Order: sequence, then C-alpha cells, then structure tokens
Amino acid sequence: MIIPEITLVSFGYFEKDLLDQLGETVQLEFRSSMTIKEGHIDLSDFYDPGRRQYNGNNLLKHVDALPISGFSKTLGLFNVDIFIPILTYIFGQAYLGGRSGIASLYRLNNECYGLKADAHLLLERFKKEVIHELGHTFGLIHCKNQSCVMRSSTYVEDIDQKDHSLCPDCRREIYGP
Repeated sequence: MIIPEITLVSFGYFEKDLLDQLGETVQLEFRSSMTIKEGHIDLSDFYDPGRRQYNGNNLLKHVDALPISGFSKTLGLFNVDIFIPILTYIFGQAYLGGRSGIASLYRLNNECYGLKADAHLLLERFKKEVIHELGHTFGLIHCKNQSCVMRSSTYVEDIDQKDHSLCPDCRREIYGP
C-alpha cells in the first residue's frame, strides 16, 4: 500500500514543542511524510450555546472540505470541547476510510477532572487520540486488543490504559503481511 502524506492542521494555539513531538510520533507510526499547518477558522460558527460545546460533525465537515493536494490524510487539531448529537462529548472522530478527522486536546487535560496539570500525560493522550483518529481514516475499526491504540476510548482513563501504537493485526490491515 502507498502510504499517503499526513497533514495536521492546528486550529487555535498549540505550543510548538507539542506539535513537533506529535508530528514526530505520527510520522513514525504511519511511516509517512508529515506536514503541520496552521488553520484559521471562526469557531463561533460551530458553537452550540445550548450545549456550551462545539459541534464535532460540523468541524469534521469543515476539515474534510479543506483543499489538500494529492493522496493525503488531514487531521484538524482543536482545543475546544466537542460533541456529536448522540454523545455528551468526544475526544475526536474521523471518516472511516476517508481522508479527514479531528481531535481535541480539551478533555484530555487533567484539569477537566479536578486533577493537577500534567503536560507529559496530556501529550501522551493527544498522541494516542491523533493516531487513533488517523487509524480510522486508514479504514481501521475499533480493536479488541487491550493495548492497541485503536481500542475504543469512552473515558480518558481508557486512553491512559492503551499504547500509542497499532497492534500487529491493525498494522497488517494497513500495510499488509
């Protein structure tokens, strides 16, 4: 399989070191060329005042409509509380087998749960979420392997319990035997 270029588009402020480490991890995991770009968006267009959150479906559609060249996967990075209508909140989402996804740092922060800030843990969680959503763009569904990054994560504790890499079975799904 030809592995497409991966583009991470940051919407909002992210520390350069966080983006660099995130990009390096993504590049190693998917054996792909990687680009990080800055995106500009009026987030108020995606805000739902009744929920006090941002509509993940609409954010995903926006990212999917971005002009990208060639054979590429694009993931929008956000730092806002996102939801889809059937769930209270989500960490991210992607089009299965598509070219786009989104991930948010917001609910990965310890502070959301009344705990002390932990920059290292936040970065690890974000790496896992970004790789997970990109995995969906490559056609991977949720994995039953407890340590696989493609295992479903309903709570932040679920993210903490898994690795930031694909299991051998998921890796074979992308790259073949």
